[in-house]
Amino acid sequence: MEIYISIILASLLIIPFALKTFSPYVWMDIVYFGDLVRILVKFVARRRRRPLFFVLDRFLEQTEAHPDKTFIVFENESYTYACTDKRSNKIANALQSHAGYKGGDTVALFMGNEPAFLFTWLALAKLGSPVALLNHNIRTKSLLHCFNCSKAKVLIAAAELKEAVEDVLPSLIEQGVTVLLMSKHSDTPGIQSFSDEVEEASDDPIPRSFRSHITFKSPAVYIYTSGTTGLPKAAVVNQNRILTALAVLSSNGVVSSDVFYLNLPLYHTAGFAVGFIGTIETGSTIILKRKFSASQFWDDCRKHNVTVIQYIGEVMRYLCCAPKKDNDKDHKVRLAIGNGIRAEIWKEFLNRFGNIQIREFYASTEGNVGFLNYVGKIGAIGRVHFFHRKLFPYTLVKYDTERDEPVRDANGLCIESRKGEPGLLVSKITNLAPFAGYAQNEEQTERKRLRNVLKKGDLYFNTGDLMRIDKDNFIYFQDRVGDTFRWKGENVATTEVSDILTICDCLKEANVYGVQVPGHEGRIGMAAVTPKKEVQFDGRKIYNHVVSCLPSYARPRFIRIQSAVEVTGTFKQMKVKLVEEGFDPGRIQDPLYILDDNAKSYVPLTAQIYHAIISGSTKL
Repeated sequence: MEIYISIILASLLIIPFALKTFSPYVWMDIVYFGDLVRILVKFVARRRRRPLFFVLDRFLEQTEAHPDKTFIVFENESYTYACTDKRSNKIANALQSHAGYKGGDTVALFMGNEPAFLFTWLALAKLGSPVALLNHNIRTKSLLHCFNCSKAKVLIAAAELKEAVEDVLPSLIEQGVTVLLMSKHSDTPGIQSFSDEVEEASDDPIPRSFRSHITFKSPAVYIYTSGTTGLPKAAVVNQNRILTALAVLSSNGVVSSDVFYLNLPLYHTAGFAVGFIGTIETGSTIILKRKFSASQFWDDCRKHNVTVIQYIGEVMRYLCCAPKKDNDKDHKVRLAIGNGIRAEIWKEFLNRFGNIQIREFYASTEGNVGFLNYVGKIGAIGRVHFFHRKLFPYTLVKYDTERDEPVRDANGLCIESRKGEPGLLVSKITNLAPFAGYAQNEEQTERKRLRNVLKKGDLYFNTGDLMRIDKDNFIYFQDRVGDTFRWKGENVATTEVSDILTICDCLKEANVYGVQVPGHEGRIGMAAVTPKKEVQFDGRKIYNHVVSCLPSYARPRFIRIQSAVEVTGTFKQMKVKLVEEGFDPGRIQDPLYILDDNAKSYVPLTAQIYHAIISGSTKL
């Protein structure tokens, strides 16, 4: 008997070591599954509450629980939860008594990052109005397009955006739109001052009956895509989806005592849903910044005792490119949450700024699937988890980048990618993972729906992103569909080539894309690069670097020197205009270079060389 007990005890001791050796991530997988279950249980419980429970109700709970706690810090001002509640009441009361507004009307919000943005959204939530979050950088045609997508009846704009509003005012007046300016005076006919009305309004609470018509399927906000390819699309984010956004920060370990640094645009999902909505759930304090500034970032963190930061796109690289300081590790930041950090930047960030936990995740405004890198594996966007896949079915399917469509078999079904092989990420559209589409754009909505994927009649959401899953079940972002191009019969992932180029010590930024050449199949690689300050472009050094790091088909044949790489408001690289301009030195003012294997260098691209390529006398 004692022998059996000894064997059992020995087995119990060995099992943890065996699991750590052969399944090193099993405990993290178990913890993640536990978190997933906890989030779902809380979500379901909230869905069952009566009257219906929305994000606004969570804010009101937090206000009642700690009214005097600081909620927003902006420049030299701070606002408690109670103060924020009352300010939003004043805006709501001023608006609901306004002749140009009736309860439930969609309202477009045209503001930069400032407390009034948050106050106004809360006010409109209290009135049961959907809100279109307009990018404050857009103008004229794009501004009018975005406004019209939402069918808004009212436009509320910041005072400093008056001129931008005036540019589209005739069209707004023609549509009978009420235009309100957050200022005490307005001398422009058709634009009414609103701040004076807000100041005089009551701060009495808004009755729940004002929003009694709202359901979980009702639109909460319209959030626009970045517009890297044409005019932006208005993604419909309903009340159910925004309710799920409450869990983003809390599921990553953010708590009430944390101080959250919000410097990303509030008109975007990252700033609004993750930053603002996420802190409503945790009851944390927001340090609100007008815009991202690499030079002020860490000073702000030190000044306000920031513990949690947020990133997207190129933000982390900008921080790493800023001049080094002796106090780079002197801060209280413990957690960074976001998406789009490259592996090399990830390593450099940790080395330079200290032991900060990075929680990389994958999601999109309109998408129905997401991943979280809960393990902290550098370079991965997440990890494939059995239960996650059961709840939110997804797969990677083979994609033909030349024909720009999924590869299908003889039965017309998509072919799943093998492990380690890149493929298009698609996620099944279900009640638990719906896709609401784009406002006033059924054509674009239908483009994101993929039918007959694994069996006849099924329906999936097309993320437009190419991914790869490795042998350890970590998932990696490869490229966006349309960015990856095909040359010499091989697929070239632009993000991978960009990563290789920026490793070179003379380049600060690199935006890689494919351009068409007459008489050649596919698209050939080109890179718009920005040299580091006070560093000359060295064609020979770049040539040696790409030859040693990239296969011949992936080496950028053309290089365009720019003073800065163009990015969107959310730090995504712009490619469309660059692709259209191609490599014509007669059309492009920037210096152009071409890879020359004979000279073993990148040499200036002259008009003579260009015409030789176009005429076909020089083959690439």
